[in-house]
Amino acid sequence: MSATLASPLPHQASAPLLVVAAALVAGEGSESRLLLQQRPLGKHHGGLWEFPGGKVEPGETPAAALVRELAEELGIAVDPADLAPLTFAVHEAAATTGATSGRDLVLLLYRCHAWRGTPVAEEGAALQWVDLATLRSLAVPETMPPLDIALCITAQNLLGA
Repeated sequence: MSATLASPLPHQASAPLLVVAAALVAGEGSESRLLLQQRPLGKHHGGLWEFPGGKVEPGETPAAALVRELAEELGIAVDPADLAPLTFAVHEAAATTGATSGRDLVLLLYRCHAWRGTPVAEEGAALQWVDLATLRSLAVPETMPPLDIALCITAQNLLGA
């Protein structure tokens, strides 16, 4: 997955916003634990739990963006070779009432099985490691943004829940 989205789709005024996130996975199968970060209060979806990540900058590949975002947000170093595409979710702005950006959003979730350093909440409010059963209980609108909920459901199935 090294391509970037460069042009708008026919029904859009601008290209979709491409966002990347990481499922940092410790353990295997049903013993897997994933790292979630809490969004800072005062930001969109403030206080909700999400997979760490961020926006892909112009000219950046999704993997390079995720390596950069994980360094900025968690203070960890990740080799792009340790990232594997896991799943994705799409938000269609036209289907949402009150959409602020008017842009579709594509959220790519990568599995990350190795990193250097200890994750620290550099930008988020807090971090927590959760097992797959706990992840399932957090995947509700009161605790997670909508796209992260969609990612959780698929990630649980792919990681062995």
